[in-house]
Amino acid sequence: MTDEFQEVAQQASQGEQTPAGTTAPEPQPKPAKNNWLEMLAQLGLGELAIRIGINLLTILGVVLVVFGMKSFFKAVPLSPSARSTAIVATATPSVQIASIPQVSSTYRGIVREALIHTTIPTRPRQEIAQYTVVKGDTVIGIAEKFNLKPQTIMFGNYYTLRDDPHNLSIGTVLNILPVDGYYYRWEVGDGLNGVARGLNVAPEDIINYPQNHLDLATIGDFSNPNIQPGTWLIVPGGNRPYSSWSAPVGITRDQPASSRVSGSGACGQISDGAVGLGYFTWPANNHTLSGFDYSPETNHRGIDLAGETGEPIYAVDAGVIVYAGWNEWGYGNMIMIDHGTGWQSLYAHLSAINVVCGQSVDMGTVIGALGNTGRSSGSHLHFELMHTLYSKVNPWLYLPAP
Repeated sequence: MTDEFQEVAQQASQGEQTPAGTTAPEPQPKPAKNNWLEMLAQLGLGELAIRIGINLLTILGVVLVVFGMKSFFKAVPLSPSARSTAIVATATPSVQIASIPQVSSTYRGIVREALIHTTIPTRPRQEIAQYTVVKGDTVIGIAEKFNLKPQTIMFGNYYTLRDDPHNLSIGTVLNILPVDGYYYRWEVGDGLNGVARGLNVAPEDIINYPQNHLDLATIGDFSNPNIQPGTWLIVPGGNRPYSSWSAPVGITRDQPASSRVSGSGACGQISDGAVGLGYFTWPANNHTLSGFDYSPETNHRGIDLAGETGEPIYAVDAGVIVYAGWNEWGYGNMIMIDHGTGWQSLYAHLSAINVVCGQSVDMGTVIGALGNTGRSSGSHLHFELMHTLYSKVNPWLYLPAP
């Protein structure tokens, strides 16, 4: 068996005829594709070639799908809602995923609570309000509460305050106007032109204010208008000079000195006496304000210094006494010193007076005691500085720093 197999193998290798008498076919060459695949395999690139081929086929498939979808949507018209959605989707800018913060899975959003309160804007007040004065009130403070000028508090309550802020007392009921201006009571014989001129407004300002309930068509003659005496009228923007309840400025000893303040304590003309240095010391031990400050707007042209009854009061500069005694203007016991430099100083509401008319005093001399006399609502010193050139000035600008 072995010998026969060897003989056949030899015949095949020598090209001899087969037992059937025919020659064996010559070997055929392998296809070319097999050659380059075998070559890639021999070079170790077979696996890479397969991957590249798969990726190319995938890309080709995606392109065919996109092309097919595009052709489909061109063929089928979009509904209006779908078209809007498509437009929004097209216009929406791309979002970078990396820029989106990570949200905790427990985040449940912002809880909105129902607001049952509706804020209504503040409307301008149209009617006159009533305000009862309490402890610590001042004309300026009350004006600030109602967003008004201090003058409006004074001019809205002339028959109560009489142009004097010291007449403000606890329990006093004040008229609070709705606008800055004047509250005027119509008197017999008044004319619109005269009243308007005296309050620095036009007659139409009074007639046209709604709360006055006046009608230009029925008002009649401005000189004798159809307005009942006793009628109260709001005069928007109305103002006038204050009545002079305060002591006037005296003269200095360039001429004979005189207080020029009426009352039993007024001295006659003083021709000589001490002359001051032109600067000032404090008139009291306490250098803090008590109640009213210097305020031309409320006709208070001095400062009220705190203190207890009986505390000493000092001359702020050397000079001569031109007033020492009671004053009918509301100052109570009062002293006035002429300093011979154009300056005069005034000390009011004293409980005691330690000087006499014509007496010369030095800076720092005790001239009296702090008190609560005259129109005063508590112990304090009302102090004024005045100059023949400047009239009454703000004492804070001339006294030493507290």
